[in-house]
Amino acid sequence: MVAKITIPKSIAATLNYNEKKVQKGQASCICATNYLKEPKDMNFYQKLAGFERLNSLNDRAATKTLHVSLNFDPSEKHSNDILTRIANQYMEKIGFGQQPFLVYRHEDAGHPHIHIVSTTIKSDGSRINTHNIGRNQSEKARKEIEQQYGLVKAERQQHLIKPGIKQLDIDKVIYGKSETKRGISNIVGAVFGQYKYTSLPEFNAALKQFNVVADRGKEDGRIYRHCGLVYRILDANGSKMGVPIKASAICCKPTLANLEKKFTINETLKESLKAFVRAKLDECLSKQPGSMKDMMQQLQQNNIYTALRQNADGRLYGITFVDNQNRVVFNGSDLGKGYSAAAMQGRLGKTAEPLLYHNQPSTGNSLRPLEKKTVLEKNEEKSVAVSQNTETLLNVLLSAKDQYDGMTNRLLKKKRKKKKKKPDL
Repeated sequence: MVAKITIPKSIAATLNYNEKKVQKGQASCICATNYLKEPKDMNFYQKLAGFERLNSLNDRAATKTLHVSLNFDPSEKHSNDILTRIANQYMEKIGFGQQPFLVYRHEDAGHPHIHIVSTTIKSDGSRINTHNIGRNQSEKARKEIEQQYGLVKAERQQHLIKPGIKQLDIDKVIYGKSETKRGISNIVGAVFGQYKYTSLPEFNAALKQFNVVADRGKEDGRIYRHCGLVYRILDANGSKMGVPIKASAICCKPTLANLEKKFTINETLKESLKAFVRAKLDECLSKQPGSMKDMMQQLQQNNIYTALRQNADGRLYGITFVDNQNRVVFNGSDLGKGYSAAAMQGRLGKTAEPLLYHNQPSTGNSLRPLEKKTVLEKNEEKSVAVSQNTETLLNVLLSAKDQYDGMTNRLLKKKRKKKKKKPDL
């Protein structure tokens, strides 16, 4: 169990944050300790009044709010009753057992967790000292509760240091409203800070699995010319939709310039993770998936997302793997010759298989200048173009249709024989 404590300035804002989650169906208030009523019998203002009554007893304290989140391993599926007992014991152990507090169960992340809201002002007007409460009281309480309930220990929950990213729910996004910006910002911020990528297409491969894409716009457009970047939502077919959000408007500032700095840093950080991804791919291929789609589904079960790069005719020229366990992105050819798009198709024995999947959206031509294509990938594209031209030429040569359809009438007219003039007698 991982415990995180914050001391916000406003009790109303903290309570409002959790209540809004309840309204959206992303949370539920499961406990109201030291209140006279059950959570379901109180509205927002009645819950707030329980805190403000105590806060009014102390005018000197600058901060009067305690906001705690208790985070559990994804494998732990606890009932509301167990979570309530854990919350009550935790608050008792850190010295807040006699305070009014509300417990919210949140469903908006990749791991189960609860939020606890309380006040630091006691019934006699004094303030509970929260200095080093996280290091001292909270750590001791956490370890005791882990032992009592057999919880996964915080030291083993490395993935909770980097919280799970929840896919954007497109149906709930309201264009132009705060929900759009908030949803995009949460995903972009997590991928920008947690994943290791070395190009914009690699960054987009990680983003696309959460229905978001970084867009440079058209090559002749103002955004592209000024090296700008916007973020947009993708629908189920990979089409851009909704109002774009400027990179500079997102708190982590995932601008093109800042991304390019990340590309350089991540070059060395990725190297040690190649062997892990190769091993996962080999393990999948050893099970002899029947097609590229089967392979992608099997890799998804191992927490590896596959992004395909295709031309307008659906011909596959590139493949990218996103390892969501280690938060790293690799082009297939970067892992070795045996993992490029052509090699993977050959190992599957499906080189002629059509690969137009709706869940692999294209980022458009505007992203191509930054894409790091290998010589092999470029040769594949050339071979596709040559084969298409050859097929077209063969069709023309073997066609029974007249071959002069495109000629001008002037060239098709038969030459008239000039009549010889009779000599004058």
